[in-house]
Amino acid sequence: MSTQQLYAPIAADMQAVDAVIRQRLYSDVVLIRQVAEYIIQSGGKRLRPALVLFSANAMGYRGVHHHELAAVVEFIHTATLLHDDVVDESELRRGNKTANAMFGNAASVLVGDFLYSRAFQMMVGVNNMRVMQVLADATNMIAEGEVLQLLNCHNADVEIEDYLRVIRYKTAKLFEAATRLGAILSGADQETEERMAAFGMHLGTAFQLIDDVLDYSSDEAATGKHLGDDLAEGKPTLPLIHAMQHGTPEQAALVRGAIESGGRDEFPRILEAIHETGALEETRRHARAEAQRAIDAISSLSPSIFKEALLQLSDFAVERNH
Repeated sequence: MSTQQLYAPIAADMQAVDAVIRQRLYSDVVLIRQVAEYIIQSGGKRLRPALVLFSANAMGYRGVHHHELAAVVEFIHTATLLHDDVVDESELRRGNKTANAMFGNAASVLVGDFLYSRAFQMMVGVNNMRVMQVLADATNMIAEGEVLQLLNCHNADVEIEDYLRVIRYKTAKLFEAATRLGAILSGADQETEERMAAFGMHLGTAFQLIDDVLDYSSDEAATGKHLGDDLAEGKPTLPLIHAMQHGTPEQAALVRGAIESGGRDEFPRILEAIHETGALEETRRHARAEAQRAIDAISSLSPSIFKEALLQLSDFAVERNH
């Protein structure tokens, strides 16, 4: 199922969010408009804003603040992408040149700062202290996750729990905030809010685990990025950790050396080790377990087309090829 089909129940809401994004991207500074519009319009699943909309609708919210907050979540996510690509020295994202490749590192970092600050202007406008607390905490934790990932780069001794902690901070936290916001807007009780937040956290973890699988198994045209980017950057993701722990001594040494030095020189041999040790299937198993935890978290939610869409998103997260 495509994201367009998945998003059918919130099609009108997504159009409203797009309108908010276009309006709020405006700046008198031409370069800010150019860079921000380039990255926003260059594709992407818009999964995080969709989660705000689905969770709010699933609990009967009937206002318009979910449009504004969905745009806020997308701006925060986009800012992290701009900064990520500078840190990782990436040149390709979603099949297009990264903003830093197009406009330079300085412009990318500064426009990322603009998007962060614009997001905070918007969330203040919602005039809900709980909303501001959730988004402020999430943004801070994402930054911590970025630093943790930086510390883990070229470290072949990273344990699985260290790797999962980076995912929870860097990726899953914004998913968690998105679904929590829907619950807060709808006035849900604390238990329901926590269940929605748990759904987002587990879904985000599953999503990132599959991203790490796709770095070693996908069609580059489908993902819009080069295979082996994580390896080139010395990132010890679960497929590599598993291959080190379950491969032959020669395979473990090969993977260790690649993580510590970075680069793609040994990519074919490492790919062979990953497949021989079943590392990709093991990572998929972890992702499926996380997706099931997400499904379980909202089992008590009243039936609706929006709840059904959230369940379908859980399947999409682990079965996708891009």
